[in-house]
Amino acid sequence: MNDRDNKLKKIRNFVDKMPSLSTTVSKVLEICSRPDTAPNDLNKVISLDPVLTGQVLKLINSAYYSLMNKVTSLTRAIIMLGLNTVKNLALSTAIIRSVDQAKKTKSLPIKHFWAHSIGVGVLAKMLAAERDVPLGEREEYFVAGLLHDLGKIPFGDEYSEVITQTRRQQRTLVHVEKELMEIDHQETGAMIAEKWKLNEALSDSISYHHAPLNAAPENQALVATIALADFYVCLFDIGNAGNRFPDPEQLPILLELTGLDWQTIASLSESVEQEISKAEIFLQV
Repeated sequence: MNDRDNKLKKIRNFVDKMPSLSTTVSKVLEICSRPDTAPNDLNKVISLDPVLTGQVLKLINSAYYSLMNKVTSLTRAIIMLGLNTVKNLALSTAIIRSVDQAKKTKSLPIKHFWAHSIGVGVLAKMLAAERDVPLGEREEYFVAGLLHDLGKIPFGDEYSEVITQTRRQQRTLVHVEKELMEIDHQETGAMIAEKWKLNEALSDSISYHHAPLNAAPENQALVATIALADFYVCLFDIGNAGNRFPDPEQLPILLELTGLDWQTIASLSESVEQEISKAEIFLQV
């Protein structure tokens, strides 16, 4: 067995031991994938888990959504925000919980990791609005951004050397990962996405955010939007997930796939900070 196979085996073992998503969340994902789901169907499933119900209501009533009146009923929340948004809220809180229970690499403090991930999620959702993505679908961009770097969680202490070399050589993290570990975080992320049975759009964002052209054609614009948000967040040091030097050669491809220009993205800088501070509620539920 060669070195890469050994590493893959270790990572596969780690992923197998990661907490599964709760039965409730798996059922939420299953129900929301059906075309005929009604708000009450989703309400019934989430209500079986009082902790999840409380978390979802707390998020809905936070500054992140800035609703005029407090919402105390889950059905009303689903009607107001839509099935997709509530599904994604349930998924986000469940995944943050599962990741925080899993082993954390010392080289990547979890607080900085989530600050980076939230930054990408917030900006991706704002870029989706710039791209005129329908309102009900924008939350998917937030969740895809929040989860894009999940593949970094299984790496052990050898990851410190990857981060050190990335800084020293001023190179893109994903290239240094390949060089030093023969495996990158997109590949390990794909294993986690498979374990948790995430949908294709989220799986593609996790597996291809450094190579959006490898994603399914219908997901390329979404994945490129995540990649653009990641590029910006790395460039401006929002949080830290180890990557200080995004790949400038990727930028023209990302702008072309999303139909955006850099001026538009740069003009969002002030509102990005405000939105990030609102979204930090996700880490407090």
